[in-house]
Amino acid sequence: MKKWLKRIRAVVSTALIWAAAWGGVGTILALVILAGGGGFGIGTIAMFAFFGFLAGATFSSVLGVAEGRRRFDQMSLPRFAFLGAVGGLLLSGLLLLGGTESWSGSALTSTVITLLGMGSAAGSLALARRADDRELLEHGEDVADIGLTDEEKRELLTG
Repeated sequence: MKKWLKRIRAVVSTALIWAAAWGGVGTILALVILAGGGGFGIGTIAMFAFFGFLAGATFSSVLGVAEGRRRFDQMSLPRFAFLGAVGGLLLSGLLLLGGTESWSGSALTSTVITLLGMGSAAGSLALARRADDRELLEHGEDVADIGLTDEEKRELLTG
């Protein structure tokens, strides 16, 4: 049961981070369109955040199935971005099947969601690797204090 709770927490955490990032993209887009005299409201920003949440949850689920137990340092950035694109395509397909998108606008929506998914996945991996690097550096300080025994030094020199 504890394993499932960890997985659910990971999915929700990823979804919330992506919601914040996509909400930021929606805010920037809203400011650009408002500066141009167009009508773009808070509802659109909330829509971006909501789709970011769904895309993050979808990506996290796809990642769990595709990568299983691999660590972040074992994953390549292109593959991670590809899985983000797959998550975006799955989300846009769900939106199309749910009737929230017309067939005419689906190509543009799918492209935007796929590109945002790729970028978000690449950014997620970069942040995760950075956090892992910091953790390794912190643990490395403890190991440096311990040092090698004389036996280990001889083994390294002769081996």
